Amino acid sequence: QVQLAQSGGGSVEAGGSLRLSCAASEYPANTNCMAWFRQTPGTRNEQIAYITFDGSATYPADSVRGRFTISLDNANKTLYLQMNDLKPEDTNMYSCAICRFCNGGFCRGGYWGHGTQVTVSS
Repeated sequence: QVQLAQSGGGSVEAGGSLRLSCAASEYPANTNCMAWFRQTPGTRNEQIAYITFDGSATYPADSVRGRFTISLDNANKTLYLQMNDLKPEDTNMYSCAICRFCNGGFCRGGYWGHGTQVTVSS
C-alpha cells in the first residue's frame, strides 16, 4: 500500500510563505500525476494544483495562481507546494494525492495523504 507522508504547514501571518511536502513511498502502477487539494469543513475539496510525472503543472484554482508553485522531485518521489503571499482565506487543510488522472478537479484512481493544517492570520 502506497504511503504519502506530508510535512510542512503550520501558522503564518498574512503575506508570509510556507512550503508543504509530500513524500510518496512509491509511484503505484497506473498513476501519472500528483496533486494538492484543500478543504475546510462543510466545503468541497478544491484542487489547487497538479503536476504530471513529466513535470507539466496546472493550476485549476484561480485564487492561488501566481502565488503558489507546485513541483515534483521524481528522484525522491516528493511533491512540493510553495505558498507565497499567503492570505487568511488560504487557511485550510491541505492534502496531497497521487492519481491515475488529475484533470477535471478530481483525483481518480489515487491515494491520499493525511492532510496538514495551514493557518494564516491577518
